[in-house]
Amino acid sequence: MKKVSTARRRITTAATIAIAQFAGIKGALAELMATPAQMRGPFYPVTLPLDRDNDLTTVAGAGGSAHGTITDVAGRILDAEGRPVAGVKIEIWQVNGYGRYHHPDDDSNQPLDPNFQGYGETVSNAEGAYRFRTVKPIAYPGRAPHIHFALTGRGFGPFYTQMYLAGAPENAGDFLLRGISDRKARAALIVPLERSPNAGSELAGQFDIVLGSALLSRQRP
Repeated sequence: MKKVSTARRRITTAATIAIAQFAGIKGALAELMATPAQMRGPFYPVTLPLDRDNDLTTVAGAGGSAHGTITDVAGRILDAEGRPVAGVKIEIWQVNGYGRYHHPDDDSNQPLDPNFQGYGETVSNAEGAYRFRTVKPIAYPGRAPHIHFALTGRGFGPFYTQMYLAGAPENAGDFLLRGISDRKARAALIVPLERSPNAGSELAGQFDIVLGSALLSRQRP
C-alpha cells in the first residue's frame, strides 16, 4: 500500500509540474492587453505649428521656456505579443502650464504661452521607443489632467488614446476615464510621474502603448 501511495504521489507531483509548466508557456504566449482607444477630442490643432518636434517646451524663434513643470514622457510602441513596432508616427497635444489649449475654440480665460508648442510629433525607433519633453498637464474644466496621443503606422491609424496622471484627484470624475469599465484597461492609461533622471526636466513618466492584433492586421505587407 505504501508503494502504491508513493507512486501516486509521484504521478500527482509530475502532473502538477506539467500543468504549471503548461500554464507558464500559455501565459508567455498570451497576448498583452491592448491600450484602450479614446476620443480625439475637439482641440487637435487646426494648423500644425511649424516647430513640431518632440520638445514642446521651446518654440523656434521664441527664445524662452514653457511655463510649468518640465516633464519627459517616454515609452515603447508594442504589438500584442510584446514586440516593438518601429516607424509609428506619434503625435501629442495638451493644455499648456496654465490650463489652456493652443486652439482657437478654447475660450478659456487662462493665458496662452508663446513658449509652448502645444503639439509635438516623433517616430518610434527600431526598439519601438519614443520620447517627448513637455509640461505636466493640469486639470481642464470637466477633465482630469491628460495628454492626447495619435498613432499612425503603415496601413493603420490614426489610433487615438490619452494618458492620465496617477494620483490626480480628478481621475475619479473624468467621464472618459470612468467610461473604461475594465479596471486593468483603465489602469493602463494612468501613468505615475517620478523625479526625472534627465537633465533639463523635473518629472518623467513611462507610457507604453500596445496596439491590438486587429489594428495591426490591417498593415500592408
